[in-house]
Amino acid sequence: MLRTFAAIGLLFGFTMGQALAGEHAGHGDEKAQLKGIVKNLLKDNDSFVKSHKGSYFKSFADSQHPRATVVTCSDSRVHTHALDKTPDADLFMVRDIGNQISTAEGSVEYGVHHLHTPLLIVVGHAACGAIKAASGDYAKESETIKRELDSIKIAKGGDWMEGVKTNVNNQVEYAMKKFAEEIKEGKLTVVGAVYDFRNDLKQGQGRLVITNFNGETDAAKLKANPLLSMK
Repeated sequence: MLRTFAAIGLLFGFTMGQALAGEHAGHGDEKAQLKGIVKNLLKDNDSFVKSHKGSYFKSFADSQHPRATVVTCSDSRVHTHALDKTPDADLFMVRDIGNQISTAEGSVEYGVHHLHTPLLIVVGHAACGAIKAASGDYAKESETIKRELDSIKIAKGGDWMEGVKTNVNNQVEYAMKKFAEEIKEGKLTVVGAVYDFRNDLKQGQGRLVITNFNGETDAAKLKANPLLSMK
């Protein structure tokens, strides 16, 4: 009996030792991963510093004069450099889940009223998680996330991309009501677009597809609009 208890004790001790070792290894892996991420960020920033001299920052060192206020999703797949080759001091970026104006209204208003950007562009994107969540049941999410999803007004169980486009149109409509005076005076144009990194709209992978121009959503009219031409 004593030998049995001893054997059980040794087995228990060995098992616990393995579990603890695994736990410590897990923490070690997490620390190593974190160190790698920070190291990569610092390395990339160091490369940026070395390739950009003081003259690069001179025009915006003390003030900013962006050409556009951009409301887009927090999703890491929405690349700023896909919208603007040189976004520094050019785009006033406002990001939140579902590229919504109401959940970041102060920031959007700052871009339009204080920075006087002539363009406000709302950019939705392919495979948006917020749109997928809002079209389904998100009752188990935290209160803060639910609060942000509640303001996305799209059909339940609908097509994913249609939900993305509907949300963009809703945001444009919201902006046009909020900034009606600026639009009337010709000081502001509101544009809605979809950044399509999956080529769901069949216009090229990574294409920024304009879907709304000051409330106009007809594809033929948008195509004919000279302001939307690259020529």
